[in-house]
Amino acid sequence: MQIDTTPATAERGRPATPAYDALIERYARMHRLAHLGSIAGWDQAALMPPKGNEARAAALAELDGLLHRMATETALGERIERAADEPLDDLQRANLREMRRAWVRETALPDGLVERRRLAASRCEHAWRRQRPANDWAGFLENFRPVLALAREEAALLAERTGLARYDALMDSYEPGMTSAVVDRVFGDMRQWLPGLIREVGERQAARDAADPPVDPVGPFPIDRQRAMCERLMRRLGFDFDAGRLDVSAHPFCGGVPEDVRLTTRFTSDEFLGSLMGTVHETGHARYEQNLPREWLGQPVGQARSMAFHESQSLAFEMQLGGHPGFAELLAPLLREAFGTQPAFEPVRLHRRLTRVQRGLIRVDADEVTYPAHIILRYEIERALIEGRIEAEDIPALWDAKMDELLGLDTRGNYRDGPMQDVHWPEGLFGYFPCYTLGAMYAAQWFAAIRRALPDLDARIAHGDLAPVFDWLHTHIWSQGSRWTTEELTRRASGEPLNPAHLRAHLQRRYLG
Repeated sequence: MQIDTTPATAERGRPATPAYDALIERYARMHRLAHLGSIAGWDQAALMPPKGNEARAAALAELDGLLHRMATETALGERIERAADEPLDDLQRANLREMRRAWVRETALPDGLVERRRLAASRCEHAWRRQRPANDWAGFLENFRPVLALAREEAALLAERTGLARYDALMDSYEPGMTSAVVDRVFGDMRQWLPGLIREVGERQAARDAADPPVDPVGPFPIDRQRAMCERLMRRLGFDFDAGRLDVSAHPFCGGVPEDVRLTTRFTSDEFLGSLMGTVHETGHARYEQNLPREWLGQPVGQARSMAFHESQSLAFEMQLGGHPGFAELLAPLLREAFGTQPAFEPVRLHRRLTRVQRGLIRVDADEVTYPAHIILRYEIERALIEGRIEAEDIPALWDAKMDELLGLDTRGNYRDGPMQDVHWPEGLFGYFPCYTLGAMYAAQWFAAIRRALPDLDARIAHGDLAPVFDWLHTHIWSQGSRWTTEELTRRASGEPLNPAHLRAHLQRRYLG
């Protein structure tokens, strides 16, 4: 299927669709401007010198305001309504559906709020880079309070326009159609079985380690060699370096645009798995972006379906593939080439390390068994924040209590590795965190579907053949963009709606099977 940006005319054998054609041109222009904003935002996080932040924040706020005004013009809404009466095909109607959804959300927010939100987030995130290493919670609060206030204002306006609850209205920005009622159900169920699973896996691995002690890699691990190794692995995972690059930032992320995808990771010379698996995670995001349908580029229907779908791609790479024994076989020669031969780099020992379950403070370093506990904690806190049931000052005490309850860890006084560890709250990204564990559920569901279609999948992965995974994801997820709603795309890809049972089955099979 292809979106034709040439105006349709009766002379070309198609009914005229002037309102829809005008919308196509407007959204293509907004995409080009957003392209510039994405690259400027990546530069702000990866390369910009510190003294450039105020000017960059003002420039990005100005661009956000311009894009918001373009997206909320009265004429745009009128064209959306007129286009609904034009003779559109199914793909065009899907694009119009996504345009209308964006219109409803954008017109709920005044220009001033959009610009103030960008300025507050830029200032808070920039200061957070210094405050986190210093464990400066008091300093962080000064910048975070305005971010929270603006997020609450945004949530109230979106809730009024959409009829959703306030937190749901923010979450809907990232995961269309998802509600806190659904999240409460699936997370509530997980809360019942996850602590027991963590305990049982920990006991089993401790007994194994007592009988056969693990062998730790011996450093240092030069950063230039780590980077070269990460880039080699990215190529092995299919990343196109002619359409993207790898850089460094305080918090790993994937940004840019499908034509120019920007990944970041972070390195330390005394450890390599954090940067390596962070890169694998971001490569999953990047391959989704690089394989979105180019013929739909610049249109809402050509965008990724949702952030949980996006996270399902990164976790398909990092967890589903990264924890597979075949991945250790693929990785071992890269490690030996980068750092020399070590016992720890033998595939069996490497796989044990890649699947080690260990309670820890840092979300991005967490294994796939304990990771959902980190997300449940953040979801419960940020929902209470947006709903006004708690204030920013209440976060540390709640964080300490929930970390003790879910993971049995003491975080008192450690703000750096506690509520200040993630970039999401400084940037005002409330409603995003549930997407990570929803993404893990989707990823397990995708692999269950792949195994049904290809019973020899595990044998192929064990021999280093990752193509079946990439081909399936391209056919069923990447190439579909936002052609379908989230629920419809899930059914088309896997034969059923979101089914959290697949994640539980996956974890039990991998760690207790």
